Amino acid sequence: MTHPPRILIVDDDPIITRLLATMLQKKRFNVVGTVTSGEEAIIKSAELNPDLVMMNTNLSGALDGIDAAYYIFQLFHCPILFITEIPDEKRLERVKYAEPYGIIFKPFTEIEITTNVDLAIYNHGNRPNSPEQYPVGDPKKIMDVLDGIFIMDKRGRIIFFNTYATWLLDIPAGQIMMKHWREVLMLINATTHEEIKDPVSDAINHLAGVFYDTYTAMVTTTSKCRQVKVAVRPILDTHGKLLAAIMSIKEKSP
Repeated sequence: MTHPPRILIVDDDPIITRLLATMLQKKRFNVVGTVTSGEEAIIKSAELNPDLVMMNTNLSGALDGIDAAYYIFQLFHCPILFITEIPDEKRLERVKYAEPYGIIFKPFTEIEITTNVDLAIYNHGNRPNSPEQYPVGDPKKIMDVLDGIFIMDKRGRIIFFNTYATWLLDIPAGQIMMKHWREVLMLINATTHEEIKDPVSDAINHLAGVFYDTYTAMVTTTSKCRQVKVAVRPILDTHGKLLAAIMSIKEKSP
């Protein structure tokens, strides 16, 4: 790695965030971002492609740190190092599913932080690469592509969307994250104007791709209507279990 390792810090405690950033910067790590929620962490991991994500397990919000870390590692292959409070057996039992490179308990020392960060980055760098490590494609390309990309959890809630998706929906990002996809858009038959069958549920329930190529339109909450092509497919994690569903919406030329 020729550049200083790039670290994303995810913690809703500003004191801990500042302390971690100071410790890391003293050792010449590059803190490329700090966010306070699991939802933000997923988006920022795709945008920044950090060499390591330092994640508090106990985040408040719709996604705690463990759930967010699971999605980040499985979708974008960013290594995770957890920071946590007093051990909680139930929470620690869930931690392993995120496949972290370590857990640091508070209170911590500078040597604990920098040593564990070094080891996590080194071990991840020596992990064999495979085509399956990016089940939704290269994160940078997803963020830049001129298609609306949405990733939904098993309940149909949006856990990730790219920049173009925000433009396509014509609403602020804060009104998209963790909403059921049908709360932010509607897919209709462009001829009959009837709502089409839920392609996300179909993809999740049948573990198969669903495509709408003709006579399909998308209606936004601001009443904008666009002719589109829609593709939805399930995403499996590294253990072959259902992780999420990805929806791609491409606007068709008039």
